[in-house]
Amino acid sequence: MKKIGLIFILFIFVVWFVGLVIFDYRINHFSFDKTAKTDAIVVLTGGRHRLAEAIRLLNEGFSNKLFISGVQKNISLKDLEKRNGIKIVSDREIVLDRVSANTFENARETDAWIKQHQIKSIRLVTSNYHVLRSLIEFRRRNKDIKIIIHPVFSENIATSWWKSFYSFYFLAQEYNKFIVAYLRAIVFNV
Repeated sequence: MKKIGLIFILFIFVVWFVGLVIFDYRINHFSFDKTAKTDAIVVLTGGRHRLAEAIRLLNEGFSNKLFISGVQKNISLKDLEKRNGIKIVSDREIVLDRVSANTFENARETDAWIKQHQIKSIRLVTSNYHVLRSLIEFRRRNKDIKIIIHPVFSENIATSWWKSFYSFYFLAQEYNKFIVAYLRAIVFNV
């Protein structure tokens, strides 16, 4: 009986590890439209360089609206500029979402804003390791919105993650969060 239990645990680990390798490949090989304009740019805070990339896209005219999701309650747009070393050269509409604290809430608050402004397409700016989970949450809320992903890559996560404990640990955490979001959305439909 113990042998069967060990084989089962080993099997689960092998399946999980193969999934991790596939997940790693997917997040490092996105193809996406780098030129299309959208009704809005949505950036999910929390990762390095996300906000700077979203501001660059706004400044270059990829959209005339920017929704920054997950901003701390006491932070202003000027504070964001200073902290991130960016300059907003546009007088376009910028909305700060100070309610969201996680990806589930990012999708909920963004969807409410999208519906309020009758937006049909967004460019979703987030870290490459966060794209797949974000897409699950956003699609679950709104299947009709056109989403152009715009992954931002972090130099802090080694592409040879198996050689770095930090990178392996971080990637494994993100993969596990993806599994939970997938199961919640697909299997349990919540």
